[in-house]
Amino acid sequence: MRMLLTIVIVVGFAGASFSQIPKGEQGTFALTHATIETVTKGTLQNSTLVIRDGLIASVGNNDVPSDAKVIDCTGLYIYPGFIDGGTRLGLSEIGSDQRTQDYNEVGGLIPQMKVLTAINPNSVMIPIARVNGVTSALVSPTTGLFCGTAALVNLHGYTPDQMRAGFEGIVLEFPSTGRNGSNDTRSDEEIKKSVEKSMKQLNEIWEKAVQYYKIDSATNGKGLSYYPEFEALLPVVQGKQHLLIEANAACDITTAIKWAEEKEIEKVILTGVAEGWRVADAIAKSGIPVITGPVLELPTRPYDRYDKPYENASIMKKAGVKVALRTFEIENVRNLPYHAGFAAAYGLGREEALRAITIVPAEIFGVADKMGSLEVGKQANIVVADGDPLETKTQIKYLFIEGWMIPLVTRQTQLYDEFLQRQPGLKK
Repeated sequence: MRMLLTIVIVVGFAGASFSQIPKGEQGTFALTHATIETVTKGTLQNSTLVIRDGLIASVGNNDVPSDAKVIDCTGLYIYPGFIDGGTRLGLSEIGSDQRTQDYNEVGGLIPQMKVLTAINPNSVMIPIARVNGVTSALVSPTTGLFCGTAALVNLHGYTPDQMRAGFEGIVLEFPSTGRNGSNDTRSDEEIKKSVEKSMKQLNEIWEKAVQYYKIDSATNGKGLSYYPEFEALLPVVQGKQHLLIEANAACDITTAIKWAEEKEIEKVILTGVAEGWRVADAIAKSGIPVITGPVLELPTRPYDRYDKPYENASIMKKAGVKVALRTFEIENVRNLPYHAGFAAAYGLGREEALRAITIVPAEIFGVADKMGSLEVGKQANIVVADGDPLETKTQIKYLFIEGWMIPLVTRQTQLYDEFLQRQPGLKK
């Protein structure tokens, strides 16, 4: 009873101090007199973009519908919403409390564990990511071999189904030859044995998955006992779903590529790829797209130059690899534009860096017909800013997700406003 009373008092106090984040507004909007960076069809000056029924109704045509809410964007720039190619957003709230962490389930063979059943649409981290222009993100599980099914989500909605953005993929954390941080005191021989054991396990699992597929095909699914893990892997074996292979060390990347080719896996995406710059030509030859990051990271080896993580995307891109970017963050997904900014400054260039967080991830995930650029008929995932979003001084002025105008309010902005105008104020 005492605990219940305490909870009621705390909740009541919190409700009295801060209001909930305002709800989005849906309707027809005309963003006028703006500079529009379409990403795929050039830049339009002093132009209008119209949003209707959650979609982009027109771009560049300066006719304003009579029923539209007009937003004067003179001096402002319009961009497609940014897509983070890899996060744990919505899967963790409090780092010190295991009960709030849903990205590392127990077990090494759990591809059936779907992010869309675990994500928290009301995570306080989601509004924080939105205020910096991130409108969509791939949310991925970690830890284990086949550690779950990642999902691309739009960062607006009350339920996972409302957030669903059209892509899911099985995550494979490829056996790593590297050390697990500075506390890993294993000898080289112990690491070698661990990798050999993991590779043996991986090959056995895949062989069972292939056998499951063969029996399923021969019996039309009627001659099988239900194995949820192999049922989840079935679309990957059939070539209907992507396998996201996490590999970072150079030798792990090349081994993963060889393994995927030997197993004849049709749809593969490489993720992480921290040392992709060392084997860029091999990745390009494979034709496998890459989602790399974080860019704002330390070098993987103590003798490497400090800027290798910044150059990584550029070197792979110049070799002919299709490259998108990720933050691999929970709290700081908002920094995605700055990861792109560093990649731009260290060889990728502004145009390609912007593409790496818009149209390129959309293409890799197979949703380029829905998002990633400003074109008629696509989802109205839109960012309006007062400058270049890859620069830290730029402020986001308006944000739209699937046509909803999203208030740029977070717990942090509420705290700022609360204490900026304290009532009652300090005694004089």
